[in-house]
Order: sequence, then structure tokens, then C-alpha cells
Amino acid sequence: MGLIRMIKSDYDMYEYQSLECLVAIERGEAKKIKAFRKKYKGKNDKPGDTVSGYKFVVDEEFDSLKIDFSEQFDLEIRHLVNVKG
Repeated sequence: MGLIRMIKSDYDMYEYQSLECLVAIERGEAKKIKAFRKKYKGKNDKPGDTVSGYKFVVDEEFDSLKIDFSEQFDLEIRHLVNVKG
């Protein structure tokens, strides 16, 4: 039996709560999210800092999710929740 390797993606998956959808954010942008959360941890008044990302769409042919690179969105960091995968 062959070994299945874990391939590291260039994108992290987050849930964007205000639109209730999954988004893909590049790892470089994800570092901004981590720094933002560290800086404003425990504070109620968080600024509207944004990062760019792409929405996930359903690929009906393969019955799975895929990243839609046709349109890039500016997403507020305070509405992003990390999805463990």
C-alpha cells in the first residue's frame, strides 16, 4: 500500500461570518490575521483591518469545494474564524 503525503496548501481556510461562507486566504495574509488577533486579544473595539481572499464555490462535477480565483474580496479580519482542516 502506498503512502499518502500531506501536501501543504498555499492557502488557509477561514469562515467569513458576516457572509456565512468559506474563504481561502494566502499564508502571507494569514500572518496579518495572527498579528491582528494577538494585538487586539480581549478587546471589544476592534478596527476594520482587511485582508484579501477568495471564496470557495461548489464544484458540481467532483461534488467538492474549490477556490474561485475569478474575483478577489477584501475581508474584515474581525469577521474571520479559522477552520481547522
